[in-house]
Amino acid sequence: MSVNNLTKIRVIYADTDAMGIVYHTNYIKWFEVGRNELMRQLGIAYKEMEHLGFNLPLTKVSCHYLLPAKYDNVLTIETKIDYIKRASMKFNSYVWDEDRKNLLVEGYTVHACTNSEGKVRRIPSQILELLNKYNIKGE
Repeated sequence: MSVNNLTKIRVIYADTDAMGIVYHTNYIKWFEVGRNELMRQLGIAYKEMEHLGFNLPLTKVSCHYLLPAKYDNVLTIETKIDYIKRASMKFNSYVWDEDRKNLLVEGYTVHACTNSEGKVRRIPSQILELLNKYNIKGE
């Protein structure tokens, strides 16, 4: 699947630990930022999904740390949809330095599609139709 999103963020002091290195859980937060921006780019803001009566709660996360980021670094968060199944989606995330020369972190998140009561349901057809415009096809 060829659609991806690039989002820039700047590391602030609150993102770092006592050693001046980005604290590990912030990368998971930035995966979410990238995921939200990718969905918005595709025309499906998370807020709109909630209005349609479904959510995408996290069911699995993986994060492989390769190089550290530090205070005031500008990072590029790259996000791609890996797959769409009947009731789940997987997003691949990459955290690069600003110029995308050094990959700092790579990982992914898997999300179930649920209704407002938390019951698993199929991804709605209107969402799949929007994704099909970008040749992103569900299984």
